[in-house]
Amino acid sequence: MEASKAITRQGWTAFALAAAVIVFDQLTKLWVVHGLGMTRPGNKIELSPIFDLTMVWNRGVSFGFAGDHGALSRWGFTIFALIVAAVVGDWARRNTKPSLAICFGLLMGGAIGNAIDRFRLGYVVDFLDFSGAYFPWVFNIADAAITVGAVFILYEAFWPLVRERLESARVRGN
Repeated sequence: MEASKAITRQGWTAFALAAAVIVFDQLTKLWVVHGLGMTRPGNKIELSPIFDLTMVWNRGVSFGFAGDHGALSRWGFTIFALIVAAVVGDWARRNTKPSLAICFGLLMGGAIGNAIDRFRLGYVVDFLDFSGAYFPWVFNIADAAITVGAVFILYEAFWPLVRERLESARVRGN
């Protein structure tokens, strides 16, 4: 294998985490649909004052954004998710930072987990409902992985700049 094509140790970590996210995401969706029999949108199991399992067939992107546009939603969002996963995978294979390996793994796993649903079903199975805690969206493990991965990538990108400015202000005595 060429040096430019070699996968770093952190790249392997990202790919392993992505695989774990995909498996966990798909298993939880299978459990909710087949194990709990939540086969139709609106099926609900009340678990606590803040958390329920509520079946939603999401034809938009994460948290239902962008809505349902028929075949464009299914195939366009599937292709987009796979392109994102491939780009992130390319970054991951060259990555040497452990924290970025986690971010990249979460993003890839979440994107592929939801793409599998769109390909197989034409929609994404969402079921985690925290509306009792005033969180209005129903989501799944893949959505959570994408969100956490994106937040931590932003943190990794901007925290050094914030820290530098804070240190600079402290040195100036501001």
